[in-house]
Amino acid sequence: MDTAATGLTFRDATDADVDALVALIESAYRGDASRAGWTTEADILQGQRTDPDGVLEVIKSPDSRLLTVERDGAIVACCQLEHRGDHVYFGMFAVNPGLQGSGLGKAVMAEAERHAREAWGAAEMHMTVISVRDDLIAWYERRGYRRTGRMTPFPYGDERFGIPQRPDLEFELLVKPLA
Repeated sequence: MDTAATGLTFRDATDADVDALVALIESAYRGDASRAGWTTEADILQGQRTDPDGVLEVIKSPDSRLLTVERDGAIVACCQLEHRGDHVYFGMFAVNPGLQGSGLGKAVMAEAERHAREAWGAAEMHMTVISVRDDLIAWYERRGYRRTGRMTPFPYGDERFGIPQRPDLEFELLVKPLA
């Protein structure tokens, strides 16, 4: 058994988790706290990554679940799974910066993929990643995701998604077969 997966509890997020989840997601991607881990976007985006309304929207959506991961009663990771017909969209993935590099992210991703296959019969997992995040894309590629070259624009001017620090941001679709 992977030691990173030891003692983890996976459950659906509830309304009571919103503040803790926002804090986790922000800590993994924004500001100085995020620099403790390797998933930081602090150099390319400032401002918020998400907000309580965005997290609550995922919790309340009938086609989504916000998988919450606890160890010793503390939330240490999360991810969004949204059922979209033949595939599941994987998003809002965050791991506590102090625990990044321990294998926790791999364990969360494996559980997310298992759920997508078994609960929804999904053939593929889809995600979008900011295309300039080469280190992050390489991590996903090592886990079987492939770049598609299909891009969507970054929502410049919508500060709910952060304040871009460069003009060339866009999202690339990554896909993994789940068979």
